Amino acid sequence: MSEPGPVSDEAGGFQGGDAGAGPRSQRLPAEIWVIVTASFVIALGFGIVAPALPEYARSFGVGPAAASGIISAFALMRLIFAPASGRLVQRRGERPIYLIGLLVVAVSTGACAFAQEYWQLLVFRSFGGIGSTMFTISSLGLVIRISPPHMRGRVSGLYATSFLFGAISGPLVGSALLGFGLRVPFAIYSVALLIAAAVVYFALRDSTLATPAAAADAPTMTLRDGLAKVAYRAALWASFVQGWAVMGVRFAVIPLFVVEALHRDVKIAGFALTAFAVGDALVLIPAGRLSDRYGRKPFLVLGSMISGSATIGMGVSESIWVFLLTGFVAGVGVGLTLPSQQAAIADIIGSKVRGGPVLAAVQMVTDVGVVVGPIVAGLLAEVLSYQVAFAVTGALMLAAALFWSVSPETSSRVVAKSSKGSAGDADSDK
Repeated sequence: MSEPGPVSDEAGGFQGGDAGAGPRSQRLPAEIWVIVTASFVIALGFGIVAPALPEYARSFGVGPAAASGIISAFALMRLIFAPASGRLVQRRGERPIYLIGLLVVAVSTGACAFAQEYWQLLVFRSFGGIGSTMFTISSLGLVIRISPPHMRGRVSGLYATSFLFGAISGPLVGSALLGFGLRVPFAIYSVALLIAAAVVYFALRDSTLATPAAAADAPTMTLRDGLAKVAYRAALWASFVQGWAVMGVRFAVIPLFVVEALHRDVKIAGFALTAFAVGDALVLIPAGRLSDRYGRKPFLVLGSMISGSATIGMGVSESIWVFLLTGFVAGVGVGLTLPSQQAAIADIIGSKVRGGPVLAAVQMVTDVGVVVGPIVAGLLAEVLSYQVAFAVTGALMLAAALFWSVSPETSSRVVAKSSKGSAGDADSDK
């Protein structure tokens, strides 16, 4: 099979596999609902164990630093094994790596429930990080493969919403389960993952959408191929900023700001995080749908500008109500960008191309942002001020908006419409 050609030199990526996709049905493939449901279960379970993990580690007689090390070890293993996971997806396909990743996390999480010493918990949780990066990279690849090209934004919005709702619900369920013991959340999450893996296996076993071409024939996209495209480089930067701001600074700095700068109870920080999540959730699905119609670029630029400006505003807030409002607006901005960003990555790779290393790089830079963001922002807040910490974070988001503004549109549908319109204008001028 020959390499599919790009729609354009910059925007399209390996898009030949998307051409001639057949009738454009407005119904989502059943496989999408399987992956979306599994995403909710994964996020829910991760949130279930989150409240128990630090205290569970402390129960082995270790200090706060060692307890936090359990969380860092998970993230570190994700980062280290992302390249290997990308190569596995490239060679074996998304579905088997996705299932293996789920099983690794299920077994390692179940083992955590039976740990007798701290080092055992550390080892088991570290293995969970390996499985996590396997199913994270492969799940994005599966979504790209299964999603109809003209519905990628809609699917990305739905996928992100399911994960968000799971992440919000998980800590609430996990906190309730703590009354039954610190080991119970790990056992429940393990069983839930095993069930999710079984459902995915049987539901996608005979799916033609989820089954790639034979390894020898399937076209591939290397990291070098991706880096040659402006849009992919913009996506890498935006992913780094997302990890820094959305998954790092939001959870690490906002609670401290509420207590130390606004002089409010730490419980109020939960309202601030909820305001952000509500703003995010309200626009995820509509933004994804609209990006299929009008293109990714408008929402990537606008969303990054809104989230960056609102984040800077959070740092200069003197009233808790202003802080909650700016947090909500920042969430809206992130909700505008997330589905379009994932859809843009899908546009760049294409549904019939294996791009394991390309997806792995996206995951790696996100994890780097998660690790580096809270540390740098925390140091800025300690040495200078919280205003500076929020301002730097917001500036990184605004830089993402600038990067996206000079990147080409990735949606082949919108590019084709624009080309036809330009051709029509040229004809009318003659």
